[in-house]
Amino acid sequence: MNISYRVWKVFWRNFVVFRKTWMTNIMFNFLEPLLYLAAMGYGMGYYIPDIKGMSYLQFLAPGLIASSAMWATASECTYDSFVRMKFQKTYHAIVATPVSLDEVVVGEMLFGTFKSVLYGTVILVVIFFLGLVPSPAALLVPLVLVLCGFIFAELGMIWTGLVPKIDTFSYFFTLIITPMFLFAGVFFPLDAMPAVVRNLAWFIPLYHVVEMVRPLVLGQVTPALGGHVLWLLCFAAVFFYPPLYLLRRRLTG
Repeated sequence: MNISYRVWKVFWRNFVVFRKTWMTNIMFNFLEPLLYLAAMGYGMGYYIPDIKGMSYLQFLAPGLIASSAMWATASECTYDSFVRMKFQKTYHAIVATPVSLDEVVVGEMLFGTFKSVLYGTVILVVIFFLGLVPSPAALLVPLVLVLCGFIFAELGMIWTGLVPKIDTFSYFFTLIITPMFLFAGVFFPLDAMPAVVRNLAWFIPLYHVVEMVRPLVLGQVTPALGGHVLWLLCFAAVFFYPPLYLLRRRLTG
């Protein structure tokens, strides 16, 4: 692996572009969680009894922080990264400089992580002003979103290194991201699901992110959080090399 401080130059290049288009970029990832919060939290939540001593709105809001972070990174490191690689030839232009291809990929993943933290934190601020953040431990949520963002950046870049054309990303979102969104504890506790679903959920990164964000927001901090951190760190370590290998093979093979 050829990785140095130059990964931040790639990050900065993407950030400069983002500063010019941030309003357009942020609206979808900002509005969709708010619509879920309004329709399901306030609307459907009116008919749902308390869950583990909290209202459905209180249960749902932290999960939307985690899911918003996931969607932001997954979109950035699939469609946006593919466009830069395939159509704009940005990767080709950058590697003509002293920046290596490995540094381009890691820089892309760091920028995807940044978007995870940004969009997740925006939702955190919104639910704070709605009175749904009772604990100062919520200040630690952005640190969790760093792990969340980096993991989904890795997964997104792996798919970017594999797909033959941009239309194929629909499989990634339909078969991987959407099932995580629905069965990671964002919308309902998994206690009532069949054992096989609960066991499979343990392997879903978003599940561990939700299980960390919700206690931090609600002030229910326990030693179990350490186990989730360890799981996410191990996952990030295992999946760090595959996107480097796949993008290197694709662009130089």
